[in-house]
Amino acid sequence: MPKQIHEIKDFLLTARRKDARSVRIKKNKDSVKFKVRCSKYLYTLCVSDFEKADKLKKSLPPGLLLVYTSNLLLIVLKGNDLSSLSCIRHPGSLLPPVKV
Repeated sequence: MPKQIHEIKDFLLTARRKDARSVRIKKNKDSVKFKVRCSKYLYTLCVSDFEKADKLKKSLPPGLLLVYTSNLLLIVLKGNDLSSLSCIRHPGSLLPPVKV
């Protein structure tokens, strides 16, 4: 069952919890959605300011699995470093998979 969070501070506290597994970041033309998967709920924060969204990306805990999604790409990172890049491709796109 999903739950929506309206405050950035509450979202960061939720992302730092022990049961938080991954953060999915979806960028649209109007806003950026941050979804943190915990053991019981999927918590969502919608940010319409792109500068605040960039600051929030940088302040996420380093041990979480980060999943960036857009219309064509799916990028999976372990933490904030690019050395753990595992796949680039959206499952519904017609693009071939790219090996990094």
